[in-house]
Amino acid sequence: MKNMKKVFVAMALVIGMTSAIQAQESKIAHINTQELVEAMPSYVAANVELEKTQKLYAAQLNEMKTELQKTSEKYGREVSTQTDETNIARQREVQETLSQINAYEQNSYTKLREQEQELLKPILEKARVAIQTVGKAKGYQYVLDSTPGAAGVIMANGYDLMSDVKAYLGI
Repeated sequence: MKNMKKVFVAMALVIGMTSAIQAQESKIAHINTQELVEAMPSYVAANVELEKTQKLYAAQLNEMKTELQKTSEKYGREVSTQTDETNIARQREVQETLSQINAYEQNSYTKLREQEQELLKPILEKARVAIQTVGKAKGYQYVLDSTPGAAGVIMANGYDLMSDVKAYLGI
């Protein structure tokens, strides 16, 4: 029984020492991927394109709302001079137009999000490849994302790859 305890303690020490040695051999770096992506010229260009699209949708939406407002005011002024059937038809028309405006707003929001994903996908992939390439070249086994709120990083005091990855990307 005593021998068994000694063997167990010796194994625990060996495993503990091995883990400590492996931890010392592991090279870990960190990078704020959000900061990197936002520094990339292609990201800036994508944002400009997204803003143009957003302004286009907003202008169209404002135009539709202005037309609806004018029509509603006109119908409001004419309500006493029209038949009940006409007023009911006009109310339906205004409601349908309002529904169309709401549908356009939802559709434009969806299209904008899809465009954003489409534009950002190659940028994020380029950043990921650059981080992996630089990390491997520098001999790092792990590169952690130090973006505030990113999962997995509690403290980032290791080597920051930001300047190396920016140099690799030419930014």
